[in-house]
Amino acid sequence: MSSPYVTASDRYSQVPYERCGRSGLKLPRLSLGLWHNFGGVDVFENGRTMCRAAFDMGITHFDLANNYGPPPGSAEANFGKILDLDLGVYRDELIISTKAGYDMWEGPYGEWGSRKYLIASLDQSLDRLGLDYVDIFYSHRPDPDTPMEETMGALASIYHGGKALYIGLSNYDAAQTRLAHEILDDLGVPLLIHQPRYNLLDRWVEPELLPLLTELGVGCIPFSPLAQGQLTSRYLKTIPTDSRAGKGGFLNADTVEANHPKILALAEIAEQRGQTLAQMALTWVLRQPAITTVLIGASSVPQIEENVACASAAGFSDEELKAIDAACA
Repeated sequence: MSSPYVTASDRYSQVPYERCGRSGLKLPRLSLGLWHNFGGVDVFENGRTMCRAAFDMGITHFDLANNYGPPPGSAEANFGKILDLDLGVYRDELIISTKAGYDMWEGPYGEWGSRKYLIASLDQSLDRLGLDYVDIFYSHRPDPDTPMEETMGALASIYHGGKALYIGLSNYDAAQTRLAHEILDDLGVPLLIHQPRYNLLDRWVEPELLPLLTELGVGCIPFSPLAQGQLTSRYLKTIPTDSRAGKGGFLNADTVEANHPKILALAEIAEQRGQTLAQMALTWVLRQPAITTVLIGASSVPQIEENVACASAAGFSDEELKAIDAACA
């Protein structure tokens, strides 16, 4: 029988922490997302090892959603097992988040932003996780057919009922975020954080959303900071058949091929800085004052270790930023 897990005594020495917006909550500069590699089709012990290693490195924030898997719900169920086996005794040192918004179960109440769906989904998530509450609960995407007042009202009920300590949004544009913030404020609910897609190859948040989050005092945790693995060494030469692009889905080979000249140019800049491409991509996202933390994914412990090294990286010179902008143009 294996020995009980005991976390590293120096776990708070590797990753700095940043206050999330104007709240009292501090988050590690890198957070671990369980979108991929933690589902029922994946090797449980690998996911378990990664979660333990991440916490040993000071990554206290673990991010989930109801539909993460596959199959949907299995990432939450597996993380619930990891809590039961290893991390549960450290619950008060953890930030655990989940979301609802995408397709989860059959019928008209299994997705989007109705009160019926959001509250039922969180109850199911809590059951899979084995928890009484999550630290952050997100509306995973805006619903074009449900009044914003209903969606935010459901989040307010969840917040006031103690099932989530904080409320967040994901994939909302600037105008939707401002409206959601106003409604939540009227309901006595602070908007803690926003989770948009943001990376060197996809900078849509810069003109409007990031300035708005700064204005409102809302934190920001970008997902896909490595552009689904494009901003790593994975695609520098070819497209591996076992990669996300090789398998198709969210990332396809055509996208990687179109971005390949940019990826090569960025890799050269990273090498000159003494970083891997992934490290530079994360450092670049974290340089933004509006960014609280960045959401990393991983398939192995060495990937987490590589990413954590960016937390102590040097900043960018003006020349480097100009070269990066030119490479991405």
